[in-house]
Amino acid sequence: MNLEEIKDLIKLVSKTGIGKVKIESEGFKISINGGSTSNGEQPIILQAPAAQSFVAAPVAPIAEAVVATTPATPVAVVESVDAKYITIKSPMIGTFYRTPGPDKDAFVNVGSTIQAGSKLCIIEAMKTFNEIEAEISGKIVKVLVDNATPVDYDQPLFLVDPA
Repeated sequence: MNLEEIKDLIKLVSKTGIGKVKIESEGFKISINGGSTSNGEQPIILQAPAAQSFVAAPVAPIAEAVVATTPATPVAVVESVDAKYITIKSPMIGTFYRTPGPDKDAFVNVGSTIQAGSKLCIIEAMKTFNEIEAEISGKIVKVLVDNATPVDYDQPLFLVDPA
């Protein structure tokens, strides 16, 4: 697990109100407590090395934590009927927005032609609006996420035909 994945996990815990998350995997152990200490700080404990097991135990039954156990690239090939398409995935946890504002048009729609560097969407994380840009050129075949919905790290957002 790299530093960015740990940061995303901390953001998830603080945003969703999950009480506590513990993860143990190859060579590391992480425990994030979403509750406050007496001085208002959020305690975070990192330890290494640890046993090769995986535990994710959220205390609050309302929220659900999804943790990626293997690092993945933001662009990957879909292995299904749509094998010729490329999937653009979310580089972070947050809220997905297709438009730059409530009364604005979507950055891209099905059928839109994109170039590397084209703005595709915005993902809001911790009150920060991050513009997501395309790393490939092609044509948008499908938008896989609804506007203003939460997304997880590495969640597919768009299918692109690179032809």
